[in-house]
Amino acid sequence: MIARCQNVLTVVLLLCSGVFAQKPGVPPAAKPPVQVENQVAENHANGPQVKTQTQEMTASDVESFLDGFVPMQLQRENIGGAVVSVVKDGKVLFAKGYGYSDVEKKKPVSVDETLFRPGSISKLFTWTAVMQLVERGKLDLDRDVNAYLDFNIPATWPQPITLRNILTHTTGFEETVKELFVPEDAKVLSLKDYLSNHLPKRIFAPGTTPAYSNYAATLAGYIVERVSGRPFNEYVTENIFNPLKMTHSTFAQPLPAELKPLMSNGYKTGSGHSQQFEIIIPAPAGSLSATAADLSRFMIAHLQNGNLEDAQILRPETAQTMHSRQAALSPEMNAMALGFYEESRNGHRIIGHGGDTIYFHSDLHLVLDAGLGFFVSYNSAGKGEISPRSALWQHFMDRYFAYAPPQTSPVASATADAAAVSGYYMSSRRSDSNFLKATEAFTEIHVMSGPDGTLTIQPFKDFRGETKKWKEIGPMLYRAVDGQDQIAFVHDKDGRLVLIPDFPAIVFQRASWADTAPWNRFLLTSSLPILALTLLFWPVAAGVRLHYRTRLELSSQQRRLRLIVRLVCLVDIIFAAGMLLTVGGDDPTALLGGKLDSRLLLFQGVGILGVLGSLAVIYATIRSWGEHNLWFWAKMWNLLVMLACIGFAWFSIHWNLLNFNMKY
Repeated sequence: MIARCQNVLTVVLLLCSGVFAQKPGVPPAAKPPVQVENQVAENHANGPQVKTQTQEMTASDVESFLDGFVPMQLQRENIGGAVVSVVKDGKVLFAKGYGYSDVEKKKPVSVDETLFRPGSISKLFTWTAVMQLVERGKLDLDRDVNAYLDFNIPATWPQPITLRNILTHTTGFEETVKELFVPEDAKVLSLKDYLSNHLPKRIFAPGTTPAYSNYAATLAGYIVERVSGRPFNEYVTENIFNPLKMTHSTFAQPLPAELKPLMSNGYKTGSGHSQQFEIIIPAPAGSLSATAADLSRFMIAHLQNGNLEDAQILRPETAQTMHSRQAALSPEMNAMALGFYEESRNGHRIIGHGGDTIYFHSDLHLVLDAGLGFFVSYNSAGKGEISPRSALWQHFMDRYFAYAPPQTSPVASATADAAAVSGYYMSSRRSDSNFLKATEAFTEIHVMSGPDGTLTIQPFKDFRGETKKWKEIGPMLYRAVDGQDQIAFVHDKDGRLVLIPDFPAIVFQRASWADTAPWNRFLLTSSLPILALTLLFWPVAAGVRLHYRTRLELSSQQRRLRLIVRLVCLVDIIFAAGMLLTVGGDDPTALLGGKLDSRLLLFQGVGILGVLGSLAVIYATIRSWGEHNLWFWAKMWNLLVMLACIGFAWFSIHWNLLNFNMKY
């Protein structure tokens, strides 16, 4: 059950390019700094920077490097095809396709004519559209978004949700995944229908806690649609695609007839069968289909502050504002820009965005001070043992921007600090109001302290598959041993410990004892086996009695209660197995598309019967201890069954498995 739930979370977190976050409790600045100088990321250096020998970046050297790296990845990770584009100083330095867009037909990937699905990189176009309307005076980043909507977002907190909150992922919405992906033949909802019918619960005050939100990005796209008076797809085409001459790009679903033959197939693994075209209902959050050549033009435009050839999609000051670091929730850590997020490394400030659909996995990086843009997309998830795109990008940076982190002095309180931050932490990007809350019970990160004051954090691993070690380099600030990644710990306004990683769109909040993975694993691994063994022993014991021609010396009431207890065990097992098989099925679009709602409701009804039946189990157990004709060990087993029923009922209620909320 634990493993299957983890598979579900993988789907839940699609369209997010990472698992890192920023510190809560500090709202973004009322107005962002306009400057976005090509500054070195001081937040990644605790002392003088150390640079080492750097390879000259030429087209031929980049080609040699990528030709050696990417084909190896495709083979090792079982990926069908990929495309890479590198732009430098306003021109395409290198662009090439690798592998196949159609593995069965051996159709090669083309830079100019093969469409990939870059997932959440689509959001950069949505954010650009928002900023276009901001500079035209039609939108205000700090105004209540309800002013732009024809439905109302309830005022859960005194602070309204603003576009600045949306662009910095601090709206406070819980995670939603229903109808995120649907089958190719499914009906495509309008943005209004999707947004009004999928309004998520607000679990954080706006501007306080980063929690990545596809819903919020879709909300921004709908605001663009309403304020501009043009359908979102048409607005982006007219105001971004056409000016930049991105002739093979679209948000339309299904694809227009002229582009459909150019679309790369998507694969779970390159050796597997091709999958259906993915329909992404919250289109502004991730439905873009585009060639690498088109995305190269988009990167150049942003690197040149909105300008490409004779097109100016943003004023220079607007582009600079969009690229600017917002209020620093921790000066040592990456922060959100407006839509872009910082991902600085190797002594350079880098902004970018990643993107995932079920089958496509992509990254876009802009090294502002070097005039460099880098786009990569893979058409298969592959084996999933490492992140191919992260490995490619980091090795690319190490080759052309070689860098060694500065040496730091030991922190005197390292051992005490490591002990203080040890524990389990939950992602701020989570579902709280429905059955998917239960995925958090098994996907928390575990911070462990070593005797030397270092930390290990599960499941943070390096490219070798080994768990990273972290050394304290400043007060509650840690850097990966033999690496550049950083994490920091702070306390929020309620005194709760928060882990801040390098990805600024989420944080990890320390879990209470009731939410920790060990406690919940203990509940399930002790409760469910006891319930299952009770059912197993029922016919076995009957067979033994039949063999030896003996009878249970029980009263009629004892027999009824014994039968009820076993039926309750059966109901609980049916509920657990039913939910597991429904949620953890092999076709994620069936769950995400809402096709399994009736089955989920059916099993939740079964679960309610199990919880109510636990009351009968408690009564039967208490009564059994007063019965003189029962064996002592039979009474002890009854006690274990009662505790198992109570434990499983508590788990089901606490993690919202029984609240019948199908707005997930």
